[in-house]
Amino acid sequence: MSASTDTIGDFLTGLRNASQATKPTISVQWSRLREGVARILLESGYIVGFRKAERDGLPVLEVTLKYVAGVPSITSIERVSTPGRRVYAGYASVPKVIGGMGVSILTTSRGVMTDAEARRQKVGGELLAKVW
Repeated sequence: MSASTDTIGDFLTGLRNASQATKPTISVQWSRLREGVARILLESGYIVGFRKAERDGLPVLEVTLKYVAGVPSITSIERVSTPGRRVYAGYASVPKVIGGMGVSILTTSRGVMTDAEARRQKVGGELLAKVW
């Protein structure tokens, strides 16, 4: 069995599965990109928090999931750009998720940011995911 080449997709799937199973936390191998995605989810109110820890000498990212009255705050999370099909958007064409109720996560030359932040800074990039 080979290792997955879509580490962000695996991270998002882990978040979706853990939240649907009402798990309190999820641990994944740390990367700067995953930490950036977790930061966006925290700022948008989809998770309670995250921290970088070390397990067996390797850095891991521990994400604490958020629930409101036992219901996961992440209703849906979808991968947009994949390793086989990259999706890019200019700042003017970054799609709004559910009329602005959700968040698009982009990676840009200025780091990982939300769709609203990308429009404000007038910078486009690769659409990683949509969350609502």
